[in-house]
Amino acid sequence: MPTLIQLFVNRLDSVESVLPYEYDVFDFCKDDNERRPSENLGQVLFGERIETSPYKENNDIKWASRWDYILVSMPHTNIQWFSIMNSLVIVLFLSGMVAMIMLRTLHKDIARYNQVDQEDAQEESGWKQVHGDVFRPPRKGMLLSVFLGQGTQIFIMTFITLFLACLGFLSPANRGALMTCSVVLWVLLGTPAGYVSARLYKTFGGEKWKTNVLLTALLCPGIVFADFFLMNLILWVEGSSAAIPFGTLVAILALWFGISVPLTFVGAYFGFKKPAIEQPVRTNQIPRQIPEQSFFTKPVPGIVMGGILPFGCIFIQLFFILNSIWSHQMYYMFGFLFLVFIILLITCSEATILLCYFHLCAEDYHWWWRSFLTSGFTAVYLFVYAVHYFFSKLQIVGAASTILYFGYTSIMVLIFFLFTGTIGFFACFWFVNKIYSVVKVD
Repeated sequence: MPTLIQLFVNRLDSVESVLPYEYDVFDFCKDDNERRPSENLGQVLFGERIETSPYKENNDIKWASRWDYILVSMPHTNIQWFSIMNSLVIVLFLSGMVAMIMLRTLHKDIARYNQVDQEDAQEESGWKQVHGDVFRPPRKGMLLSVFLGQGTQIFIMTFITLFLACLGFLSPANRGALMTCSVVLWVLLGTPAGYVSARLYKTFGGEKWKTNVLLTALLCPGIVFADFFLMNLILWVEGSSAAIPFGTLVAILALWFGISVPLTFVGAYFGFKKPAIEQPVRTNQIPRQIPEQSFFTKPVPGIVMGGILPFGCIFIQLFFILNSIWSHQMYYMFGFLFLVFIILLITCSEATILLCYFHLCAEDYHWWWRSFLTSGFTAVYLFVYAVHYFFSKLQIVGAASTILYFGYTSIMVLIFFLFTGTIGFFACFWFVNKIYSVVKVD
């Protein structure tokens, strides 16, 4: 007895219409307004009788808005949007309060310090008293300059990637587009990393420029690649299809050593050719003794508190991002993510400047590393949240899967640490240069 498929094959080119193809055989394809005639399937396939489709192209939808229908159709979308906007409004309000306090307090300080007839100005305590030590080079300036060079590279890479994604150039359907764009940009941005690292290292009075360039080009990327290779090795052992082929790893190494490292050397060359950054005040020969500090002006409490506010503006987006990575959900809110990126930039800067001002008022002039670690401590909160997400949202079993989760999370935390720390440092560097350049120093 011939099967239905054989009948289709035998009658496909038949002149007689024995097996008609009805458009409205299925209920979801029915057209209530129009009754379409039966057509021979063979004629349809060979293009002899093809009617126009009832589906019309909508030219009013822009390319950047092509995913909006997913956004509207997803459950609890309004609640998610409300949470995001609520978080952004709170962060903007707190940032405005910090800015107003800083501007009013600083204005009074500068007016008081610049009074000509103030005879007991030197007797008072405050940030002016440490003007001879505030620009004293930090300890381990080599490592700090390397971190700042890598952080600058990551910052520019993140900004360009999010900007392109916000404009709709990186499709959410292509899950590898975002990562590919980030890697290519990171490779091409070796020159800013080398320039910033070399220029700051020269400002710190360093002379081992070869070591500085090599560490800038190899230290942080080497840590990330070693972690990534170890995770990929686990995938190879487990026989997972998600493992990166060996040829791809060789291509990544070729991009790193063939393009990124030479560009870092080029940037470092121009950085060392430039003169050191000129400071507004001279540094004393003998370091000033730092008075006894209260609990809140000690380094560790200030650093721990400094990361709370920046983390508060990202944790909602962080939940969506982790869902996209580990729960196979599509992430499409690049506009919100770019806005959160700008808010994070402002919040890290203002929180670090505020704490730096308090420490300088307490006559503690060790602000170089503290400014970097204060905003960089946001990455520690990121890791804590990732641990909470692992135990509360995921059902991951097995040692290999657990190692993979925390291995990739460590890469994300390191990148975020360099990114936020660099923001805080340069904001604080600008602030300290600004306030000591407008105050009169005898």
